Parts: sequence; structure tokens; C-alpha cells
Amino acid sequence: MWSREPAATAAQLTMNPANATATAAILQQALALHRQGQYRQAEALYRQVLQQQPRHFDALHLLGVLARQRGDARLALELIGQALQIDPQQAIAHCNIGAALQDLNRSEQALQHFERALEINPDYALAFNNRGNALRRLKRYDEAVQSYEEALRRKPDYGDAHYNRATALHKLARFDEAILGFEQALRYDPHNPDAWCNHGLGLQMSHRYGEALASYQRALQLAPQHAASWCGRGTALRKMQRYDEALACYDAALRHAPDYADAHLFRANCLRALLRVDEAIAAYRCALERGADPEQVHYALAALGAEAAPSASPAEYVKNLFDRYADHFDAHLLDVLHYRTPDLLAAALRKAGVGDACDSIDLGCGTGLCGPLLRPFSRSLAGVDLSPKMLDKAQARGLYDRLECADIVDFLLGAADCYDLAVAADVLVYLGDLTPVFRALRGALRDGGLFAFSVEAGAGQEPVLRASSRYAHSEDYLRKMAADFGFVIESLDAQILRYDDGAPIDGFLVLMRCRK
Repeated sequence: MWSREPAATAAQLTMNPANATATAAILQQALALHRQGQYRQAEALYRQVLQQQPRHFDALHLLGVLARQRGDARLALELIGQALQIDPQQAIAHCNIGAALQDLNRSEQALQHFERALEINPDYALAFNNRGNALRRLKRYDEAVQSYEEALRRKPDYGDAHYNRATALHKLARFDEAILGFEQALRYDPHNPDAWCNHGLGLQMSHRYGEALASYQRALQLAPQHAASWCGRGTALRKMQRYDEALACYDAALRHAPDYADAHLFRANCLRALLRVDEAIAAYRCALERGADPEQVHYALAALGAEAAPSASPAEYVKNLFDRYADHFDAHLLDVLHYRTPDLLAAALRKAGVGDACDSIDLGCGTGLCGPLLRPFSRSLAGVDLSPKMLDKAQARGLYDRLECADIVDFLLGAADCYDLAVAADVLVYLGDLTPVFRALRGALRDGGLFAFSVEAGAGQEPVLRASSRYAHSEDYLRKMAADFGFVIESLDAQILRYDDGAPIDGFLVLMRCRK
């Protein structure tokens, strides 16, 4: 749905004036038919020109454009390539051959042709737009945005460039800018259901669910079978905890697109929220068959007890979760979940008499909520997290001496005897087996160094992956970790860490001291 990649069409093409005038009338007639969508008749006339002049640039080029419009990108590549052998200085042909290469998922080569078109014609807005599309396919989103902006500098009313720029901004999680971009695109094409749908998705990612529903509704008024809009509408409703309505939307999406993997996956998430466990398990397996992300699906099935739990949450799952969450993380935790862990850990450190000269590491630092509380204990303060978007927020606080985007275990393994204090607030809930963390901390903490952390409270000897997709750890398990890796427990207190749907989440706040 996100891909709108227009190339030059017959309506935008002109003929090479150097061509022989003897065939001009036939070519003009062919071009008129091409513009009217009468492809078979246009093709016959283009081929008639080629019978008379086999190396006729315009006939070869336009026949290639027509082939691409019919869905034959390989033939388009061959024909436009022949045209470029005749005249390699035609920017429009480089633009069109690039579009055919895009169709064949050969984006690096496509990019070369778009850049060649811009060398020939530096003011070619279409080439800048298509160059942006290639960069977006290559996940070079910042460069894509710049390319679309170059197109818009040359053609401010270029609706497709507004749309594509907004798409790239969405990929960069710059949702407010993306929303404005889709609104600009809709000024030029208010009847575009894709633009309304993606406008809704941007609003949804900004937690503006009511407005998102209105945009999805506009899309569905224009295209009642628009499965992506049904799916987006369902997700907005699910975020509003209107689960039955959300489920009906996912079912509508699947009526129109039975193999839509995301709709199957989101439907499963909705059934899970409704505690319809057996149906959710079946829906997750259906999503897996349709191509949903296997790691995410297997993790969800494990959380429902249908598969063995992994030793930790998938790293990509955690990164994506918090990248999407970054802009609203603090407000949601503090205002909705009544998150107390940083304050509780800071109180425990003060009670333990921790001084103000620690070299400290904030593990899974997120947006830096712990930064203001750890800074008074720290002569140096570092933070590490998997989510670049969260780290951007932490950087803006100006409290950390060093921030790293990395897995916490990998980071600690490269930091021998570096820290006096390590803190992990609401981080170990994404790790089941804590052995790698304790082993790495054993080396990273100096003798007498403190590890302060929270976990959700579990029972039994082993960690448990809950239906919330978070791990719980028992007191017995934590005491075993301490004994196995040479830590002395300074305190281990039961506390309410936060609230979820109004229900308290019980956990443990723990201080352990490393003895070498």
C-alpha cells in the first residue's frame, strides 16, 4: 500500500525532433492512442515505425513504456535499453528504465539511472521523485526525503512527491511531519484512498485514534473494499479497547484480501486481548501460513503457552516496539500505567547509602526516565538501549555522558571493571534466562559494585513468559542467580511496579552487590 512509484507515462512524453519526418504522422497517431489507453492499436503503430526505421529512438522507447504499463518489466527493460543505445542522453528514458528496474526489485541499478537522468537534466522533478522511491526501497529514508524535497522545490504542486515524502517520513517515525505530508498530498488528490489510509495510520501512530478512525472512514467511503483501511481501522479500535468492533474490521479486511498477513496477525492479537485463547492460537498459525513475521508469531504463541518460550524476547520485536512507542513513552508510563519503578529504585539506592561518585550504567535506558534519578549518584552516567528512537529522547535530556545503541549483554561484555552501579528498570521483563546478564555484569562491575533492578514477580523455579509477552521471575530464581554469579543480596522487596488496565503489576525491587 505504501508504494506509489509513478514514472514517465505516454502523456508526459515528447518525440525526439531529430527523427525522420516521414514517420512523424504515424508516431503521433500511435502516441495519441497510447495516451487514450488503446495499447494494442498503439503497439501496432510503434512496430510499424520500427519496420521502417529499426533504430528509431521514440518508437523503441514508447514501446518499452507501453510494455511496462502492461506489466512486462523485462520487455520494457530490453526495449528502453535499445533506445538508450541509440541516444544515451535522453533523461526521460533513463527515468523509465529505472522504473522498470524498480519493478524487478533491482533498486541499486534503478538508482543509477535516476541519477544519470538528473545529470542530464538537473531540474527534472520526476527523476528526483523516482530517485526517492529507489532510496526508500533501499531503506535509505533520510536521503529519500531529501530527494522528494528536491522534486517539490521544482514542482510544489507535485502530489505524488508529497505522498512519497510522507511515506518516507512515516518510515522514519516522524509521524507528525508524515501526517502533514499526507494532508498536502490530499489537497492535490482528495479521492486517493491510499493517502487517506496512510494519513489515518500516521494519526494512529501518534495515538490520535479518533481522528485516525475518521481518515480510515474517508478511505472506505472512496473504496469500500480497501483492505488496508479496514485493517487500520481495526487496529485503532483495538488500541481504544473496542475489541469486538476491531475484530469485525479485521474480518472485513480478510473478506476482501483473504491472504492479508497483517490482518490475520492483528486479528490474532485482538482475540488474545479478548482472552479467546484457542481462537487466538489458530489465528496466529493462520497468520504464519500467510507470511507474517515468524519470530513475532512464535513469540506470541509461546506467550499463550502453545509453544516453548524462548530465552528472551526477540531483539527486533523489542526494538520495533520501543521505536514506535518513543514519542509517547513517558506520558503513557507515568499517566496511564502509573509507573513507579525509577522512583522506587532511587529510594532503595538512597536507603543503601550509595554516594555521589559512581560510574553508572543505565541498562535499557529508554527515553532516560531514570537519568534524573541516577545523575545525583553518578560522576559519570552511561546508557544503553536497543531503540534508536528512545535514545534520541534520552540524548535530549542532556544527563548522560555516553549513550550506546546496543544489546545490553553485548555492551557489558566489552566493559570490564568499568562500573560501580548498574541499573535495569523494567528491562529484565524482556529476558527470560538471566544467566547471560549476570555473567556479563560479573565482569563489568567493579568489586563491591551494585546492581539495582526490577522484575515482575513470578512463581516456581524458572522464568515464565506471560500472555502479556513479558517474563516473570521468582524470588527463588533471583537468589539462585545471585549465588551462581557471586552477588550478595542487599535487599529484595515486593512492590507494585505499575498498573495495567487498572490492575496492579506485582514485582520485586532488588539490590545486589558484586563480590569478586
